[in-house]
Amino acid sequence: MNETPLQSPIEQLLDIMARLRDPVQGCDWDLAQDFASIAPYTIEEAYEVADAIARGDMADLRDELGDLLLQVVFHARMAEEAGHFTFNDVAQAISDKMIARHPHVFADAGGTMNEARWEDLKADERSAKGAKSALDGVAVALPALMRSEKLQKRAARVGFEWHDVQGPREKLAEELAELEAASEDERLMEAGDVLFVAVNIVRRYGVDAEQALQAANRKFEHRFRAMERLAAADGKDFATLSLDQQEAYWQAAKALEKIPSKT
Repeated sequence: MNETPLQSPIEQLLDIMARLRDPVQGCDWDLAQDFASIAPYTIEEAYEVADAIARGDMADLRDELGDLLLQVVFHARMAEEAGHFTFNDVAQAISDKMIARHPHVFADAGGTMNEARWEDLKADERSAKGAKSALDGVAVALPALMRSEKLQKRAARVGFEWHDVQGPREKLAEELAELEAASEDERLMEAGDVLFVAVNIVRRYGVDAEQALQAANRKFEHRFRAMERLAAADGKDFATLSLDQQEAYWQAAKALEKIPSKT
């Protein structure tokens, strides 16, 4: 009697998803989903992967990567049911792409990889797919700061770029003045112009705008929570303090950051 060979973990996961999507014996919730309804979960899982990395929690990272992999399997299963492609097609496509994008490793192109070479290879791919604009392929669903930076980089590749950082600095002052003078109906667009130019400035210093704002968010949250703790330790309700009193706690929280922790 021949024994059934053991499944690999990925084969097991693919079978689980097939069972969940089985029209007769599957899960009602899983069967009710489509690409659009699952997309927000896919984005959420990617952020949870990034959060686990930021916290340095490898056990959580393992679990979150599994959750993200499930999203890929889910989308691939729905595509297979509709006759578009399979999970194996997805894996093959990314394998082919990585080989093509690393000619210095998988071919005899020589040299090393850098951002300019990487972008040239990606541009060749877009051209082969029929891209008409330098901005084609910048995903609309990206976080706004990240997308603005990518749009600016694409424009810069074809020469649409200030010669130095002074240009966007002057433009920022102009946009701030326009925001100040804007009517209520105009403020959204004018505020967007301010942020777009700010991204251009930090990009010129080689700083990733999305990462920079994430770092600023973390710093603000850390200091704000420290202010609340300091006020509570003094028996005060932070929300009832005057702005000057709150500012004093802000400065105290900043001062604490400069004191080396004891080990």
